[in-house]
Amino acid sequence: MKTLRMTLAMALLVFTHARGQEMNKSELAQKAQNPVADLISLPFQNNMNFNAGPQDEIQNILNIQPVAPFSLTEKWNLITRTIVPIIWQPEFVPGRGRTTGLGDINFTGFLSPAEAGRFIWGAGPILQFPSATDDALGAGKWAAGPSAVFLMMNPPWVNGVLINNVWSFAGSDTRGDVNQMLIQPFANYNLPDGWYLVTAPIITANWEADSGNRWTIPIGMGAGKVLRLGRLPLNCSAQGYYNLDKPVTGGDWTLRLQVQVLLPKAMFSGSP
Repeated sequence: MKTLRMTLAMALLVFTHARGQEMNKSELAQKAQNPVADLISLPFQNNMNFNAGPQDEIQNILNIQPVAPFSLTEKWNLITRTIVPIIWQPEFVPGRGRTTGLGDINFTGFLSPAEAGRFIWGAGPILQFPSATDDALGAGKWAAGPSAVFLMMNPPWVNGVLINNVWSFAGSDTRGDVNQMLIQPFANYNLPDGWYLVTAPIITANWEADSGNRWTIPIGMGAGKVLRLGRLPLNCSAQGYYNLDKPVTGGDWTLRLQVQVLLPKAMFSGSP
């Protein structure tokens, strides 16, 4: 939560002290598509999963995902990404009713070269906190593992993949172990005036589940645009995904809507 408060404070600073050269919309779009860019951002990503649970209801997950880069040396950057999920859960277990609250928070730190060409990479640890406010919204375990991202900047294309796997190492003895992989390939085709086409399906594998409930494999795409609210750049997108494979309680398809506040470091240069 401290990272979130700091990012919001930086957003306020933009309106009162921001000076210096502004990036155009196309440059901002490409930076926003790079998970390890030297760019402070605050995405609000809302995922509506349709036909979820035994009664085919809507599950809604709002991910608040502050991203903050830090310069460690002239050659290396550390890019931190925190995912704070707020979940509206339908009745998955008879008699429990609907559940709303905070899910398990994830923190990732990517070590990435400060100077990069068309090929860009970042790698580091991912840590999952048992922060869920209800057992139905989280695993009840501390978990950790490696995470890496690789991408190619070849305008107008930005293509890459993000991958991680976490294993539980502590937490409630009454809850099952965690061993889960996430793979997110992404492809962006940038158009004039900040418009772009995108596909970024989130593929997951729960290695502790039986084979029929192990994989979630979506397919789909969407579009987005970088625009400005005064001096403040925003990256807005809408995407739709259909699940080719999913657990029995998983939704059939997902509508993903995102608003991302972009805070390039250039906006903080100059004197107030």
